[in-house]
Amino acid sequence: MDNCIFCKIAAGEIPSRKIYEDEDVIAFHDINPAAPVHFLVVPRRHIATLADCGPADEALLGKMAALAPKLAAEQGCGYLRDAAGQASGGFKTLFNTGPDGGQEVYHLHMHVIGGPQPWRVRVQQ
Repeated sequence: MDNCIFCKIAAGEIPSRKIYEDEDVIAFHDINPAAPVHFLVVPRRHIATLADCGPADEALLGKMAALAPKLAAEQGCGYLRDAAGQASGGFKTLFNTGPDGGQEVYHLHMHVIGGPQPWRVRVQQ
């Protein structure tokens, strides 16, 4: 897509703070982070929304989901269990889909957000 910012980032036309890339996906820090760790996992191929995915996209979606824990751990918010089975750390994954889902850039992307429950800090009524 000619005007898609994520297509341009994936093509190297717009700089980003990359943390991972391969032939299928690119991951980079969010420009407006909602937490100490906030990055996006974006397919190189343009897909507008999660709702536009079908059976042919299952491997790509699985790759994105499997990559999240590895990259989250590398960024300092991995999910851990100690010898006694006590859990610590962790992160949140999120796909915004469509206008009512809060999607702002119409190129499929998964947010990975981490830190000590950062989503609770920003919620104000």
